[in-house]
Amino acid sequence: MDSQGHPSENEITLGAVLSALADPLRRRVVAELAQAPSGTERTCASFGLPVTKATLTHHFRVLREAGLIRQVDRGNSRAATLRRDELDRQLPGLLDLIKAEGGENPLERT
Repeated sequence: MDSQGHPSENEITLGAVLSALADPLRRRVVAELAQAPSGTERTCASFGLPVTKATLTHHFRVLREAGLIRQVDRGNSRAATLRRDELDRQLPGLLDLIKAEGGENPLERT
């Protein structure tokens, strides 16, 4: 793991990824990034998740430490990008399954 909490490609494990994706809000973030063009950077706030700033920070830390996203500081915010190439090599087909789910908004389910 590097100094910012990003695991190396070989440290990305199925267990950590599935644990991170168990939360529907985190799955939604990954789905939105997976549906965007490769290399797309988004700030945490741009996802519009209905949670506090502390909870938002927690969700993105879990995604980062699982190896799903890479985050970089951009002044007073952090930009997230999907680690698409690494995930496709380590867990082929995973992103296709997440995209197929459609990144449903879990708060809109009945």
